[in-house]
Amino acid sequence: MRYLTPRKTAEGLGSAHEGTQHHWAMTVSAVALAVLTPLFMIVVARAIGLSQDQLLAYFGRPFPAVITALFVVVGMIHFIKGTRIMIDDYFRGGARKAAIIISIILGWAVIAAAVYALARMGLGAIVVV
Repeated sequence: MRYLTPRKTAEGLGSAHEGTQHHWAMTVSAVALAVLTPLFMIVVARAIGLSQDQLLAYFGRPFPAVITALFVVVGMIHFIKGTRIMIDDYFRGGARKAAIIISIILGWAVIAAAVYALARMGLGAIVVV
């Protein structure tokens, strides 16, 4: 039997139940996206109109590939954390758990697909499937 008062069990927990760690992570990823988004837009703008061979060569260079990978990874991690907040607000019980699992799987699947595609473009004929 536990002898904890309601105040003792609630001490140190805000409405987020984990302090400011989640807010801080969202703020850092938002600032990173504020820097990466214009760079990503420039990368995509320069790729518009290129033929397939030119596009593969373009994303085979380090700068466009790294900017694209960083944008996708940071953006999807921001997405996963943001959807977690929304899911916590609007879902309860089993539906909440299922929605969290689906959003995490979706976010990491997008990251995996983007990094795989960039690796295939960067390595070209070296990658054999």
